[in-house]
Amino acid sequence: MKIGITCYPTYGGSGVVATEIGLELADRGHEVHFISYSQPIRLTSSRPNVHYHEVEVSQYPLFEYPPYDLALASRMAEVADIYSLDLLHVHYAIPHSVSALLARQMLANGNNGRRLPFVTTLHGTDITLVGLDRSYLPITRFSIEHSDGVTAISNYLRDRTVQEFEIHRPIRVIYNFVNCAHYCRKNDPELRGEFAEPGERILVHLSNFRPVKRIPDVIEVFDRVRKQVPSRLLMIGDGPDRPAAEWMAKRKGLRDRVIFLGKQDRVADKLGIADLMLLPSELESFGLAALEAMACEVPTVATRMGGVPEVIQHGETGYLAHVGDVDEMARCAVEILSDESRLRAMGRRGRQVAEEKFGASKIIPQYESYYGEMIEAATR
Repeated sequence: MKIGITCYPTYGGSGVVATEIGLELADRGHEVHFISYSQPIRLTSSRPNVHYHEVEVSQYPLFEYPPYDLALASRMAEVADIYSLDLLHVHYAIPHSVSALLARQMLANGNNGRRLPFVTTLHGTDITLVGLDRSYLPITRFSIEHSDGVTAISNYLRDRTVQEFEIHRPIRVIYNFVNCAHYCRKNDPELRGEFAEPGERILVHLSNFRPVKRIPDVIEVFDRVRKQVPSRLLMIGDGPDRPAAEWMAKRKGLRDRVIFLGKQDRVADKLGIADLMLLPSELESFGLAALEAMACEVPTVATRMGGVPEVIQHGETGYLAHVGDVDEMARCAVEILSDESRLRAMGRRGRQVAEEKFGASKIIPQYESYYGEMIEAATR
C-alpha cells in the first residue's frame, strides 16, 4: 500500500506513535509518505520506503494567523495525486482530519475523480481538551463523522468520544504499541554511572511537561522517595512546566539529584537503565511512556485515570493511585524499590505484557487490515 501520514511532528505521544507506525509499515514493505510542516522528531535518518513532504505556509500580511489547515489540505491532495496514494492516515483530529476531508473532496472533483479514503486516529487531548472547546466541537464532530475510518488508542477514549460528541459511527480501538526489539532492559553500568552512584536507584519521568502531566507531583513524589531510598530522578522531555519544575527542585535542595535531560532521541537507552517510572498525570488516554517503560522491564507508578488501567495492571506491572495523592505514590515507589526481587519480577511481567498485548507485531497488522477495509470500501 501507499500511505500518507500526517501528525504533529513534535515530542507529544501522537507524533511519536504516528512516526513509529510509519516506520513499522515501511519495514513491512509499504510505501509511506509523511506530510507535515516539519520532519517528525522520530524520523531521524533516511529509511527505505519512507518519504517526507514539507507543508509550506505562506506569510501574507493579510493573514494574522497563517492558514496551515488549508496549506496542509492542498499538499495532501498534491502528494496523493503525484504518488498515487491509496489512503491518508491522520493523527489528532484538529485540524488534520478536516484537511484530509478537503483533500479527499479536491481529488474527487479532479480529473481522475477518484475517492481517497482517510483514517483519523484519536489520541486524547484532541478529544478531551481541544475538541470539547465550543469553538472546535462542531468541526471536530463533523470531521470524525465524515472520516472513512476512525480509531482510538484506548477503550476509554473511544467511549468518551462517543459520549461527549454523540458520535453515531463505529470507532475501532487499536492500542498504541512498542517495538520490544528496540525497547528492552540495558545492562550498561557505564551509562548508568553517568547519572547515579553505585547502590542508588534511578527513577524516570518522560513527557511533554504540560500542566496535564502534573510535573510538580513528580518532584514531590521523588522528594519523599529519596529520603528513604538513595536515588536520582531523570526528567526526559521539555515543555511549559519545565522552568517551574527546575525551580522547585532547586528550592527543595534536589538540584544534584534531579537531572533534566530535555528532549532525547535515544529514549530507549535511558529507560533501559531506570528502575521506576513516575507518571502522575491528571489524565492519560493511554500512557505510552508507561508502555515503553514496561518493555524495558521498568514498573510504573501512575494515576488511575483514563486509559492507564488498560495498560498497567495494578500490583502486577506497576501501581495506580488517585490523582494528586503523592503520599500514596511515594509509598508504592518506596515499597517496590526496597524489594529487589519483587522489583525485577514486576519488570519481567511488564515486559511480557508489552510483548503479548502491545507489541508492534501484534498492533501493526491491525492497522494493515483496517487500511485494507477502508481502501476496499472506497472502490465500491
